[in-house]
Amino acid sequence: MISNIEAIPAFSDNYIWTLFNGNSAAVVDPGDASAVESFLNKNNLSLESIIITHHHFDHTGGIKDLASKWKPKVYGPKGGHIKGIDSELSENSIITILDTEFHIFETPGHTLDHIAYYSKDIGSLFCGDTLFSGGCGRLFEGTPLQMFDSLNKFTGLPEETKVYCTHEYTLSNLTFALEVEPNNVDLKNYFEKVTALRASNKISLPTSILLENKINPFLRTSVDQVKENAENYVKKKNLQPVEVLAAIRDWKDNF
Repeated sequence: MISNIEAIPAFSDNYIWTLFNGNSAAVVDPGDASAVESFLNKNNLSLESIIITHHHFDHTGGIKDLASKWKPKVYGPKGGHIKGIDSELSENSIITILDTEFHIFETPGHTLDHIAYYSKDIGSLFCGDTLFSGGCGRLFEGTPLQMFDSLNKFTGLPEETKVYCTHEYTLSNLTFALEVEPNNVDLKNYFEKVTALRASNKISLPTSILLENKINPFLRTSVDQVKENAENYVKKKNLQPVEVLAAIRDWKDNF
């Protein structure tokens, strides 16, 4: 069973999550092989598995070098367009990594091939760039409806589920979220907490399903103030929840 999870910082704001079971390890979205190698060597770990959520290079760039050295099993989305994937996964796939079971969700929106990995065993969700703390991924390939449906797969998970996003976007996301829902007390308190963490150069993740349901506007599209401010932004009335998401995603892109 996975006993510990740590973040390897990469590039300007990526996190490569590393899962431990004794001296065996798995990494999630290793965009930078050198950062992973350094961490493995420092901690005397052997890389057994690589877990990929989507095809963007900052999540896949290290596969080739890591695979050639460690010969890990490489998991990723179906489609055959990510080089180095051994096991292609789709909705409802179940895999075991480091003696820990994971269920797969297809979560298109940010990209069409995006998947997420959820383990009830360790109460953890590895969601790539679909869900961020206080936000969601840009819609580079998918539609607002696809992202809406993808996020809805997360909101009903157990509240205590830890959410391991792959970028340190929290503070900027919360700054925007306060524009969308300025009267949200939970959001205000979280903003102050994250501001203090980042001022000390501390990581803001993981978050939790409970917290995100309270503060993330992209999960709160039926809340009156979120809906009203989305309608004000697009100058339309009576928006449906998926239209609210589309509106605030466009607003965030131009914020």
